[in-house]
Amino acid sequence: MDELRQIELDMVEGERRLAELEARLVELKRLNEDTTKVRGQLDVMRKTQLDREQNRQRLLSLLHP
Repeated sequence: MDELRQIELDMVEGERRLAELEARLVELKRLNEDTTKVRGQLDVMRKTQLDREQNRQRLLSLLHP
């Protein structure tokens, strides 16, 4: 199913982006810099990943009832 494949690709890319943002957050903390913007981006990305996972599970349940 093309939709499932796309969601899985998006999830992989999202995980990569989350890892980058988390590394950036650690670096900002280490430098005692403002982390507000990165924290906000992380919150949005985590919510998006959760939505993708829920959609993925929904599609899988349709394929394998």
